[in-house]
This record gives sequence, C-alpha cells and structure tokens, in this order.
Amino acid sequence: MILSMTGFGRGVASSPHKKITVEIKSLNSKQLDLTCRIPSSMRELEIEARNMLAPVVERGKVELSANVEQLGEEAPASLNSGALRAYKAQIEQLDELLGIPHPADWHSVLLRLPDALRAETADLDPDDVAAFSKAVADALANIVESRLREGRKLYLFFIDKIANIESLLADIDPYEKERVPKIRARLEEQLSRLTSIEYDRGRLEQELIFYIEKLDVSEEKLRLSAHMHYFLETMGPDDGKASSGVGKKLGFIAQEMGREINTLGSKSNDAGMQKIVVRMKDELEQIKEQVLNVL
Repeated sequence: MILSMTGFGRGVASSPHKKITVEIKSLNSKQLDLTCRIPSSMRELEIEARNMLAPVVERGKVELSANVEQLGEEAPASLNSGALRAYKAQIEQLDELLGIPHPADWHSVLLRLPDALRAETADLDPDDVAAFSKAVADALANIVESRLREGRKLYLFFIDKIANIESLLADIDPYEKERVPKIRARLEEQLSRLTSIEYDRGRLEQELIFYIEKLDVSEEKLRLSAHMHYFLETMGPDDGKASSGVGKKLGFIAQEMGREINTLGSKSNDAGMQKIVVRMKDELEQIKEQVLNVL
C-alpha cells in the first residue's frame, strides 16, 4: 500500500517533573526538509529527534514541535534580581531628570522588561530525556498511521483514474476501425479529381500503405495499456501494509503514459478520437497532480 507524504502525529509522555507533547506534521516535497521547534531547555535533544525522524519519514516537508509543561512546584525560571535593580535605578534617575512621578506599580513595569526572568540551565534529567524520546516515538507511529490512511485514499483515487483511462482507450476501437477506410477513401477521391496528371497506380498503393501505417495507433494502445498495468503493479496490493519509496517511480510511469496519449492525439486525424484523447489527458493530469503526494 502506498504512503502519502501528508500526515500528522502527536505523542505525549511524562516524567516526574515534566509533561512533554510532541507534534509532527508533513507535506509533500521532493527531498526531506526537516524543521524542529524544541524549547531551549531541551535543545540538546534536537539531534536525537532528527536521527529518529529521518529514517521513518524519509521524504517531505516535515515539522516537529515540542511543548514542555512543568509539573509540580518546581520553577523553570527565577527572577533576575540584578537586572531588576539596575532597571529600577535607571527609571528613578530618568523620572528625576524629566520631573515625572515614579511608577505607582513597580512590579508591572519591571517584570515586562527584557531579561526580567532568568531561565534555569540545569542538566537534563534522564527521566525527561526518556519521556522526550517516547513522545517522539509515539508521534512517529501516529504519523505513519496517518500517512497510511491518506495513502489508501490516493490508492483508490488512482485505481479509479486508471480505470477511466482504460475505458476511454476501449472507446477508441470503433473509431479506429472506421478511420483508416475513411482516410483511404478521402485520398482516392482527391486523386480522382486530378484527371490531367498521370501516376503509377502501383506506386500509389505503396505510398498509401506507408501513410496509413504511420497513422496506425496499435503500438501506442499496447504500450499505454502496459504502462497502466505497471502503474497498478507498482502501487502494490491494498493489504494495509506500508510501502514507501514508489512515488517518484509512479511519476515516471505517468510521464510515459502521457507520451503515448499525446502520440494517440497526434495520429488520430479524427475529431471523435481527439475528443477521447482530451478526456484521457484530463484524467492523467489528475493522476500527475496527486502522484506528487506519494512517498
């Protein structure tokens, strides 16, 4: 079963001191574009998070965000008393210089100033590290499930579009049977009007056969059918088992399908066939758009 590059996963784990929530979301991209948003107190775990994500998500625009909630009464930061004293002294000097009264509420003024709080820089607790790893692992498991669900939607979409193209390809057969006799009759009718010109009838028959053979689309129809079968084969069965790394291959197959459909259009020389070819192109363009989301 194909996987989509679009997905979302969340993982939550707790240590004695912290509750850690990790969310991972991904969108389609040609390569792996990984961004991590981790609180500064746990920044040193970013490398570990990247090493866990890269082999699982493989490809896509992926963003990991972690939120840390403090449990209990332990304070994650303290007041920067030195900075607060310096701020208060400078404000008092400015008030005297300008002749304005001191603030009525010093707390509200001082605590809004930069560096009023000083973050604690204690070493990470092993329990916190373990909780972070578990939250990342759970989020990864959930995003894989999310990608699998989205992948099945894509799978059913492709099945439907390939079936539509196969049906349209079958609709070409009646036109194909009538087209060659019509072309031949039209050419012979036009030649019959050239009464003043003598020509070799045998050579004319050879040229007609050569021209009509160039308009034959049997090979294109066979190759298109083969490409569609290969597309379905590459997607794999609908067995609920994740199968990654086929997105680019499906894109290449879709390009080959497009070449055969374009050749059918250029050789059709028939308004009815050309209308069918246009509808086939429309179905194929929808496939190409969605193939970009396949992992």
